[in-house]
Amino acid sequence: MTRPVKIAPSILAADFARLGEEVKAVDKAGADYIHLDIMDGHFVPNISFGPSVIKSLRPWTDKVFDVHLMIAPVDTYIEAFAEAGADIITFHPEAGPHAHRTVQAIKANGCKAGLSLNPGTPAEAVDPLLQDLDLILVMTVNPGFGGQRFIESQLAKISVLRERIDSMGKEIDLEVDGGINFETASLAIAAGADVLVAGTATFDGGPEHYSGNIARMRGQTAG
Repeated sequence: MTRPVKIAPSILAADFARLGEEVKAVDKAGADYIHLDIMDGHFVPNISFGPSVIKSLRPWTDKVFDVHLMIAPVDTYIEAFAEAGADIITFHPEAGPHAHRTVQAIKANGCKAGLSLNPGTPAEAVDPLLQDLDLILVMTVNPGFGGQRFIESQLAKISVLRERIDSMGKEIDLEVDGGINFETASLAIAAGADVLVAGTATFDGGPEHYSGNIARMRGQTAG
């Protein structure tokens, strides 16, 4: 079955001096989601930004805000990110003791719920929550920094998760994040991914190249 591929530019690779304009530009260029990586310097070895930045970006686009929380604890901050404009909130099962409660809290705040699997987290980690998830994010790098090399061993995990999702007949995004470029995008899509998070590959070359970059990652040629 051929699935439409969604592209979710990660704004970590954007020009932060003109972030609103960058979000507007990738929206116009054909992005499906806007991916917002939240890092706390504790759960992962880097610090990014918080709800106030998301709130400031919300007026620049109507596209889905795909918020990936690489923070611990998670539950304390769900309401703030939802109020800032998140549409999807994704968290890691290692970030708190009660993953199902976290999913419930995300849904109670009006957002879709996603679960993210690090390279060392097995596909089976999604099983107790699968009925309640709207998105599964497979990390193809260890989270915390952009520009890392794609870990090809994760392709098998993507394929396993694709089978699980298809067997349920439920609409669940299978997202891949980490080292996505024009070559690895095709590998991830072939394995079963239908949402690609791409930072450098989207923003490379400046705004005049965003449309072509996004089209190439979908496996299309730019018009």
